[in-house]
Amino acid sequence: MTDRLQIKPVLQRPVRWLGLGLCAVFLSACAVGPDYKKPEMTTPAQFKQAEGWRQAAPSDALARGAWWELYGDAQLNGLVEKLNSSNQTVAQFEAQYRQAKALVRSARGAFFPTLDLSASKNRSSQGTGSSSSSLTSSSSGIRDTYSTQLGVSWEADVWGKLRRGLEADKASAQASLADLASMQLSLQSELVQNYLQLRVIDEQKRLLESTVDAYQRSLTMTQNQYRAGISGKDAVAQAQTQLKTTQADLIDLIWQRAQFENAIAVLMGQAPADFNLAATTVIPALPQIPLELPSQLLERRPDIAAAERSVMAANANIGVAKAAYYPDLTLSMKGGYSSSTFTNWISLPNRFWSVGPQLAMTLFDGGQRSAEVDRTEAVYDQTVAQYRQTVLNGFQEVENHLVQLKVYEDEAGVRTEALMSARESLRLTNNQYKAGLIAYLDVVNVQTTALSNERSVLTLLQSRLIASVQLIAALGGGWNAESGLNIQE
Repeated sequence: MTDRLQIKPVLQRPVRWLGLGLCAVFLSACAVGPDYKKPEMTTPAQFKQAEGWRQAAPSDALARGAWWELYGDAQLNGLVEKLNSSNQTVAQFEAQYRQAKALVRSARGAFFPTLDLSASKNRSSQGTGSSSSSLTSSSSGIRDTYSTQLGVSWEADVWGKLRRGLEADKASAQASLADLASMQLSLQSELVQNYLQLRVIDEQKRLLESTVDAYQRSLTMTQNQYRAGISGKDAVAQAQTQLKTTQADLIDLIWQRAQFENAIAVLMGQAPADFNLAATTVIPALPQIPLELPSQLLERRPDIAAAERSVMAANANIGVAKAAYYPDLTLSMKGGYSSSTFTNWISLPNRFWSVGPQLAMTLFDGGQRSAEVDRTEAVYDQTVAQYRQTVLNGFQEVENHLVQLKVYEDEAGVRTEALMSARESLRLTNNQYKAGLIAYLDVVNVQTTALSNERSVLTLLQSRLIASVQLIAALGGGWNAESGLNIQE
């Protein structure tokens, strides 16, 4: 059970009401609850895997925002721009952000007086108390009342409840904006990765097509040698097996490419049936990625900014909960006209007015307010822990992708040397086979090794490109908190 004490005197002099209002404005300079302080977070001086990377400078391309332009592919740029404007998941988060901005405007509106206008007509009757009264006398007890009223009310934010509420809504809107940026960055990263993998598949497809042509020529030559009695039937079977296996691998690439193409279409808000991406002969090159300091990661990653703004909102909500312990002060004024006849309804004798404050507070609520304060403080502690964990996850992702790219770079050097040796071995083996010095089985083994090395180099290039995208995303892309969290409304 909740008891609420209400005091609403009517002051005869509006000057007193005005004085009370000015007093309330003066008192509203205070606000209960803790003022926000950003949670402390220890950051390392540099990334553990930063050796060999250069520190970012203000002129770096990454700071421009369109980080995907680092790959220098005009078609990719167009696809990402289409995603930014047409992706349905981005549209959902953008709508959530507009909802959060509307709540900010609503919270600001609570600081202003509320003005109400009403007009009404009421018909009422009162019995005469005599059961023998006639119909005519009964009708004479019916009375019409015409009334119009203009009212003004204003809640004085004496204890800062409204200000803390606005602070919480603004922080929530900023968190929503950061969530939008985080989702957009994630989807952009996904599209760029799909595009790069598709382009590597195009190159693998060209490799297998040329290999199939080479194996077809080897099969033809082996068949001719078999007819001439130079080679055995086993050599023809080996050549046939090698050709068909490579053709099957080529067919499998069609399905793999279609998956990436369809994924890109959906990311851009299109049906896969309406989208086709023509093959090209160029794979985007690995970009030069500038590295931020670890402390700058807190400002460059939108997910970290969203977590930090959630802490700010939770802190403000503690003040809102604590303000419930204090009385609410509402200043109101009403005035209008009331009459039993329509003809002289709006006239000086029929006017009425009232003005005065209303002070209301809860005397007993069974511990509800105390429980709400405890709940909001627990929510604050939860959001602080989530923020710190988000920061740690961010550091982990950057470190992982740094070492991943470094290992891939070292591996690429070794695999390139292996590929050069495989190509030379294949050239020498083919010459020996044509001279009749070795059996075709030796050629098959060398060809298989050479093709495996060719595909391994392409697969490694694909992995390096994907890791570069993931590193850029882990660094926050081109987003930054200074320009990305400006709530004006």
